[in-house]
Amino acid sequence: MRSKLLVGLVLALVAVMFIVPCAMAQKKAAGAKLLCVSKKELKGEETVASCLAKGERFAVLDPYGLVRILTPEEVELTKAFNPKAFETRAYGMKYEKLAPAMTPFAVPLEASE
Repeated sequence: MRSKLLVGLVLALVAVMFIVPCAMAQKKAAGAKLLCVSKKELKGEETVASCLAKGERFAVLDPYGLVRILTPEEVELTKAFNPKAFETRAYGMKYEKLAPAMTPFAVPLEASE
């Protein structure tokens, strides 16, 4: 009887050890930043949309320090699904610490019904 209880406790502990890191990773993933790669000196003088209209290139920096440079196709698709992501102020790589986190995905009302 005692061994069954011990096995149950060990299994519960292992399950918690797997669930907690996954939850923490999802919480950190919300902190991704959109940074200008072309103009490293940007400090919020312009919006991301105006920089993109001028042909500037942007990248997404995740909380783990991994960078993904956005292609024009990715920018257009992101605009279609999350236009608010490009209304924020643009920051260059030099001012990464000042850049705000990307706005979360906004679902239109007609799509949620």
